[in-house]
Amino acid sequence: MAATEIFARGSEMARAVMQDWLAYAPFANLLVRSPSGTLETTVGIAVESDTFERIRAANNSPRLADVPPDQDAKEFELEFPGGVRLDVLTTRHSGGPGAIARFLVKIGEGIQQIEINVTDVDRATEILRIRFALEPVYPATRAGADGTRVNFFLAPAPQGKKVLIELVENS
Repeated sequence: MAATEIFARGSEMARAVMQDWLAYAPFANLLVRSPSGTLETTVGIAVESDTFERIRAANNSPRLADVPPDQDAKEFELEFPGGVRLDVLTTRHSGGPGAIARFLVKIGEGIQQIEINVTDVDRATEILRIRFALEPVYPATRAGADGTRVNFFLAPAPQGKKVLIELVENS
């Protein structure tokens, strides 16, 4: 139940940010959908290292993703019925320089990012930059976990907040 609630909260955050994006056909056509037609979305939650190990052990020690070393992160994915997918993330080095370590220091444990699967991350990035005047976190697509290609957008959300959206292209 907790995974479903976390996933629902993260998905709602993404919908609020992406409403205009989804209405723009050139962007919407790049989104990967499940056979039922829903967006392939994964909610990334950042947790402290001890929490990471407890969640992993409680879920039969799922395989750790192959994360590029420069990202200072460890992660694994959990899948549940109904298309609920969570990436559990932590830092490789407590207090390290990576995005997850900075998030944990600033915000604490919680939803860190919403991952949206796309067929072409470069084209999706170009559309968000040109059509929606959003600058990506990285000037160019970069390597992500398990050989994916990724880029990130810190997108404005209701109440003046921001949501980190990760565009993910599986190779």
